[in-house]
Amino acid sequence: MIKRFFLLSGLCLVLSVSAQKTHTVVKGDNPYNISKKYGITIDELLKLNPKVKDGKLAIGDVLHVKAGNSGVSKISSPSAPSSQTGKIYLQPKQTIYGITKQYKISETDLRKLNPDLDSHMKIGDEITLPLQSIKKYGGTQAAVVTTKSVEVPVEAVQPKNTKTKIDSGNEKSTMVHTSSNQDEYATYTVEQGDTVFSIVNKFGVTIDELIALNPDLAKGLKTGMILKIKKLDAAYTKKNGDALSVVLMLPFGYSTNETQYRAMAMDFLTGAKLAIQRNASSGQKLDIKIVDSGNEASFKSSLTQINPNNTDLIVGPFFKSNVIDLLDFTKTQKIPVVAPFANSAELYNYSNLIIVETNDQAYSDKIVEEVETVYSDQKIYIVADTKKENADYIKSNLGKAVKNANIVVVNSAADIQLDKNMMTGQSAPVIAILASDNDSVGEAFSSRIIALSKEVQGMKAFSLYSVPSFEKKVDELSQASLVYLMDRTINTEGSFEKEILAAYKAKYCKAPGKYAVIGFDVMNDMLTRENKKGEIFKQMNKVQTQLATKFEFVKSKANGAYVNTGLRVVRLTP
Repeated sequence: MIKRFFLLSGLCLVLSVSAQKTHTVVKGDNPYNISKKYGITIDELLKLNPKVKDGKLAIGDVLHVKAGNSGVSKISSPSAPSSQTGKIYLQPKQTIYGITKQYKISETDLRKLNPDLDSHMKIGDEITLPLQSIKKYGGTQAAVVTTKSVEVPVEAVQPKNTKTKIDSGNEKSTMVHTSSNQDEYATYTVEQGDTVFSIVNKFGVTIDELIALNPDLAKGLKTGMILKIKKLDAAYTKKNGDALSVVLMLPFGYSTNETQYRAMAMDFLTGAKLAIQRNASSGQKLDIKIVDSGNEASFKSSLTQINPNNTDLIVGPFFKSNVIDLLDFTKTQKIPVVAPFANSAELYNYSNLIIVETNDQAYSDKIVEEVETVYSDQKIYIVADTKKENADYIKSNLGKAVKNANIVVVNSAADIQLDKNMMTGQSAPVIAILASDNDSVGEAFSSRIIALSKEVQGMKAFSLYSVPSFEKKVDELSQASLVYLMDRTINTEGSFEKEILAAYKAKYCKAPGKYAVIGFDVMNDMLTRENKKGEIFKQMNKVQTQLATKFEFVKSKANGAYVNTGLRVVRLTP
């Protein structure tokens, strides 16, 4: 915990510390004014009172404190300011208290030189100080001589931007804010019940860092305040006017205190961040803004965080109704909008929409095509999921594709039975199709197909999805010539895939989850197409496979959306 939070109050030094005393909390008390009163740090106060959680106090609480000498002495100025003054540029983590300590000046004298100090606490702002103090105590910090209103640069070196990691997945709004000095920050809107402690713990920053960026905190934390959290990594900041401005809209749900999709959004973000960093390190100029899109009902309020006149690409939101709201919001600018999951005929009329999710109909059509090529009067079993929509669609279209087909939809793989040859009475092979992505149903399907393949030759098996048992039982399932479609499954033997998986593990110390894979694939695919501003629609004809997803876009209609029809087919042969 940091030792300098009494930032805009009268600065004093407690001369000595003696035995512990107690303090009874009264109305208006908070950890800051109590620690200030007794000359201790907030960290010390909390260590002395471990039962105080998250800095929350109740009237009547009795706290242990360290009592200092009742006499205090003000920090004295080494001498009255001379007529020759200079200016420094406020740097990250600097506070008023820190400046008075470093440059040996009282707060009273500091404020005389800077009467508007309270409103000038942004990184990069100029602070007037005695030139002698700057030269003696400033080290390499920038200074500008100001004598009789004449400014002459002296060692005028602007402070370098400090690189920090962006951890936007932990943040509420995580909208990138551009300040007047062109530095960009992740921001957070204070909610009811928030405390300074909960905020610094949530975002992994120190109190000093938070205060340096938000000097108004000295007046108290208020619901609705927009706080700067941290400066974004250089890879995320806009270098110049030709940088690609990308908005990433994810349903963290902090604004509505809803957690239903938060884990999914944060997982997606980790993969997207890896793709962003990968492209930025290759020289692509990126300006990334991450926006909490909330839930379907609250989504429209998040649109206020987007400037459609200065946005080149939007990835998200996740839900169909929100995608429509966003398309209506950006219809004048025709900004390319990428929908990672929403795929519906209602969306096909928007010419600036890119639909990533290959829908179940495309998968089902492919299975029908595959079965049609091998069909030879076999009985066909389709193992359905609880909804049966895909199974019924496949049955209907197979009935049109092959003549006199005997097609049966079953609820369990155990219902798949060998046929009987009417002439010989011997068992005959059948065609089995898995139309469920449930892992346990897939396990049962694999076991049943393997068992039937041992009884009779010529079994044929197909699956809409990849399930874990297919990878474990390759040799046995090859006897049934299993054909399945890879639904975002990673080819771990590929060199590109190995590189990305290693990079993800190095960054996050774990393998990517399902939505992290999707986040990487979507962002990496779009950024590699949009290698220049305004180029993305010119590059939509390129077929690309990322970590686990194949992207093959076609127009839904002449002036309609781009829809991904990419499929990867795995064929197991004996």
